[in-house]
Amino acid sequence: MGQAPSVEWETRAGYPGLSVAGVDEVGRGCLAGPVVAGAVILPAVIDYAAYPWLADITDSKNLSPKAREQLAPLIEGWAVGAAVGHATVEEIDRINIYHASHLAMERAVAALGVRVEHVLVDGNAIPKALRCPSTAIVKGDLKCLSIAAASIIAKVWRDRLLTELDARYPGYGFAIHKGYGTPAHLEALKSLGACAVHRRSFAPVAAVTAISTQALETLPLL
Repeated sequence: MGQAPSVEWETRAGYPGLSVAGVDEVGRGCLAGPVVAGAVILPAVIDYAAYPWLADITDSKNLSPKAREQLAPLIEGWAVGAAVGHATVEEIDRINIYHASHLAMERAVAALGVRVEHVLVDGNAIPKALRCPSTAIVKGDLKCLSIAAASIIAKVWRDRLLTELDARYPGYGFAIHKGYGTPAHLEALKSLGACAVHRRSFAPVAAVTAISTQALETLPLL
C-alpha cells in the first residue's frame, strides 16, 4: 500500500467551508488514446469508520487494476461531485500534450456541474482557463485525498476506453498496455503502422508514419 493522502491541502484551501475540487490527469505519456482528467469534491465529513475503503485511496499508479475498479464506483457514489473530462488525440496533436492535459482538467472541473471555489491540481502548473483560485501540488496524488480519488476515476475511465479501442483496432494490444509505449506496442506499431487513435505528434508514432510515407513515395507509378 502506498502513502495515505490526507485532507491537509484541502483544509488549507478552505475545505469544508469552501467547495474544493481535486484534479488529476492520466495518459499523458501514452502513444495512443485521449488524455483524461478526473475531478472530485469531497464531502464535508470524512468518516473512515463508516467508509473503511477510504484508507485504500492513493495514487492510482500504486493500485492494482482490480483495486481501482472496486474503488471508482465507491468514490463516485460517496463524493459531493465526481466527473471526468478528456482531450482527444486530434487535440493533443494540434495543441500539444501539455495544453491538452490542461484542457482535459478544465473540462473535468466544468463537468462537475456545481460551483467550485478552489481547485487543487496535481503537478507544478495550473490550467489558465480555471475560473477560480487554484493550487498546484507536486505529487498531489500522494498527498491530497481529493486528487488521489480523481486519479482513480480518471484511470478507470481511460482504461475501459482503451479496452474498447482494442476491439476496434486489434493487434496493438491496447487492452494490455493501455496505449503506453511498451516494447510490444512499439513492435506492433512497426508491423501494423499507426491507427486512427495514435498520437502522430509523438516521436515513436511520427517515426513510423514517416517510414510509411517514404515507402509509399518509392512505389512505382502505374
